[in-house]
Amino acid sequence: MNRNKIIKISGIVILVFVAVIYIKFLTSDTTFDKGELYVEVPTGSTYQDVEKILSPLVKNMSDFEFIAKRRSYPENVKAGRFLLKKGMSAFQLVAAMRRNVPVKLAFNNQERLENLCERLSSQIEPDTTKLLAIFRDSTFLQKNGFTKDNVFAMFLPNTYEVYWNISAEKFRGRMLDEYNRFWTKERIAKAAALNLTPVQVITVASIVHKESVKKSERPTIAGVYLNRLNQGMALQADPTVIYALKLRDNDFDQVIKRVLYNDLFINSPYNTYKNIGLPPGPIAMPDVDAIDAVLNAEKHNYIYFCASVEKFGYHVFASTYEQHQVNAKKYADWMNKQGTNR
Repeated sequence: MNRNKIIKISGIVILVFVAVIYIKFLTSDTTFDKGELYVEVPTGSTYQDVEKILSPLVKNMSDFEFIAKRRSYPENVKAGRFLLKKGMSAFQLVAAMRRNVPVKLAFNNQERLENLCERLSSQIEPDTTKLLAIFRDSTFLQKNGFTKDNVFAMFLPNTYEVYWNISAEKFRGRMLDEYNRFWTKERIAKAAALNLTPVQVITVASIVHKESVKKSERPTIAGVYLNRLNQGMALQADPTVIYALKLRDNDFDQVIKRVLYNDLFINSPYNTYKNIGLPPGPIAMPDVDAIDAVLNAEKHNYIYFCASVEKFGYHVFASTYEQHQVNAKKYADWMNKQGTNR
């Protein structure tokens, strides 16, 4: 074979190789119509597991495998959450499967640990059972001054950036760090001035949070409950009775708009009509505004309050039981006219 033929054959081989590389590196190898989507690779997955996950999304798995092997991906599979975009080539897909994309994990308005763990498990890899177990671990609780009833106070509603495959232990550590960071020396000093621990402040705040969404009156409501605590009175907080009813029924999806007279006798440590002092733990996840409302509670002589019928969403306050009775009757009459029996 002469030199010219060798050069021609070599040129053809190079062109074929370039064409193959072009196809694998630059042409679209996706099947999905959405602009982008995330795939999740569980902890401990093998390359074969990844192929099963990607097979419905990739046009030509042999092209993906060709690139994956040359980039040593089968030996370096990563667990996590990965972003795929429509039109990605095999080369881009392999590159994407190396970039673990964090989750913006958000939660608020949860009423108890079980509900929170369900919410968390829908956003990160650890399941509800594992999360519940890790947060109720007796060694962890004792070491950090929590109980099974009040560990819920550790969670501050917010949006947190974490990796999808974060372990339950590491996530617990992250939440504890956020809790400790929130409780600055200034906030701890304010709690101490109220003769309350941080957990007790959050417990009061959970009641304030449930009583009103109006930020302007939350310090006033907080002041009422602190006045009652200081005077050794029962808090008589309707939201705690509602919590007790839901806990009894094991149904936190039910809507209870009105507390009835018989409800006040429910036998529960959360019933602040029957029990003096605070309930065993928070009855909800208070937002930061409600917590700070307790720490900066308004100083006044109010002992009572009830919903206003003139200013919807707000409350009227009273220093005497006689005045409160007038206000309460007004509200009860209004509720009866609305036909709200529960």
